[in-house]
Amino acid sequence: MKSRTRLIRQAREVLQIEAQGILDLVERIGLEFEQAVEMILQSKGRVILTGIGKSGLIGRKISATLNSTGTPSQFLHPAEALHGDLGMVAADDIVIAISNSGYTKELIRIVPTLKDIGTKLIAFCGDPESPLARESHLFIDVGVEREACPLGLAPTTSSTAALAMGDALAVVLLGGRRFNRSDFKRFHPGGSLGKRLAGGVGEVMLRGELIPLVSRDQTVREALFEMEAKRIGACLVVDDGHVLLGVVTDGDIRRSLLRTDGIVASRVEEIMSPPPRLIDEQLRIENAVAMMEQDGLTVLPVVDKAGRVTGLIHLHGLLRDGQRDADG
Repeated sequence: MKSRTRLIRQAREVLQIEAQGILDLVERIGLEFEQAVEMILQSKGRVILTGIGKSGLIGRKISATLNSTGTPSQFLHPAEALHGDLGMVAADDIVIAISNSGYTKELIRIVPTLKDIGTKLIAFCGDPESPLARESHLFIDVGVEREACPLGLAPTTSSTAALAMGDALAVVLLGGRRFNRSDFKRFHPGGSLGKRLAGGVGEVMLRGELIPLVSRDQTVREALFEMEAKRIGACLVVDDGHVLLGVVTDGDIRRSLLRTDGIVASRVEEIMSPPPRLIDEQLRIENAVAMMEQDGLTVLPVVDKAGRVTGLIHLHGLLRDGQRDADG
């Protein structure tokens, strides 16, 4: 039992050290990070990641993340670069070199050639006085106070910090390029989300008893119970013929509670909103997602030509199921 307790304590300490290493990066996001983002957005070339050992593995992952979120990228192994692969680098490219120490020999040796080519160099390292930092156009500090490895030798916290900074860069670039789910689907035609977005609305919409429905005469309290039972933050308000009259969201109820006491006993029609954007089940899922993103919706009613409810698209459920498909 004591041995098990010690192992659990040690594992938790590792996670705490690595988490702190990432948190320490937050205050370092500043002007040079902003300049790196602008440099990449204005570039007509690719982002080349390079590093060796564990830093190289981190570089490959950052490169993959950039590619999948709209920033063309490629990994360059520094040892192979010394033997001809530098030919893949063009003047319009931007190189991100990853080295915790900033003294990695293989990286330092390719810097003069990169400068001759005319490419811009960004250093991800932990020592602003290192040769790599001094020779780079921009220095992004990814240094850590200590490694999670008790010997202080194996790259653990340092590699996690570099990866997190790469993710921060990729996500900010994603926003700068206005990259959306339709773009993601185009770049991931074989992935679970890509496959789902390419399908029809009728394949994924909620049907029958899964749709949260209330009549206009029911109370807000009853609408709340319906939302809770169906685990969706909205109810569709329909007439006796199942024609859509409006929508009540949990946000509508919260706002009403701020204005009026005892609102839960009121009739649904007193707080419902007009029907939002509607969609036909024959359209593609990517059309539904685009509509929901444009209007900030999380639910989208599916109706027939007579306005009768036939289904409901729930954005969170759609994406969650796509992730479950990928994990399964």
